Amino acid sequence: MAHRMYYIITYDVSSPKRLPKILKTLRRYLNWVQNSVFEGYLTERQSFELEGKIKEIINKKEDSVIFYILRNEEVFKRNVIGIEKNELTNFL
Repeated sequence: MAHRMYYIITYDVSSPKRLPKILKTLRRYLNWVQNSVFEGYLTERQSFELEGKIKEIINKKEDSVIFYILRNEEVFKRNVIGIEKNELTNFL
């Protein structure tokens, strides 16, 4: 089994044309947890593929996508105040 890392990805895409493309791409790889935030496990290959796809979609002068990479989800504490927008699943 390939080694997986836990990712939290946030984005700020300014174009109404690019935004649905980013959402669709991220949903193929990770769990949507809140507006502009995705979480989940990726292999190194999946991370590389996802990063490449994002680079093809965004405008680097107008948009921002941030990858937070952790060894696993147990190295941080996740505390939600208010409603949980979307329950996390482990589909990978």
